[in-house]
Amino acid sequence: MHDPNEASTDMTDDREMKTALVRGWKGVCPNCGSGPIMKGYLTVHKNCAVCSEELHHHRADDGPAYVTILICGHILAPLMMMSFEIFRPDPIILGLVFCLFFVALALFLLPRIKGAFIGLQWAKRMHGFANNSITTPAE
Repeated sequence: MHDPNEASTDMTDDREMKTALVRGWKGVCPNCGSGPIMKGYLTVHKNCAVCSEELHHHRADDGPAYVTILICGHILAPLMMMSFEIFRPDPIILGLVFCLFFVALALFLLPRIKGAFIGLQWAKRMHGFANNSITTPAE
């Protein structure tokens, strides 16, 4: 059983953002750093298996997909232009190769960016991660 004074102190303590982001990127619980947050490719566990931290509060929605596309585009567009100028491949071949690179990079980044989004929300106490279990005694 939690001490109410301890819980209220926990509410005012800042959570380390960098640690939460790194743990989310690695796909582990932002609270304990041990339990996995994903139970599939993008499906998030309801609770951490190690520390029982509730993870169902996250609201990543389309944010990770937008950031993934933004990063992939900014990495691959200049590479595509440089490779076309240097090697002069057939445009169809260039397009196919870079489409494959884009898909591979996006599939690699998407779960990691989603984990980082969850870590960010946990660190900033957003969307129910604020530990709302504090109750006041009835008088």
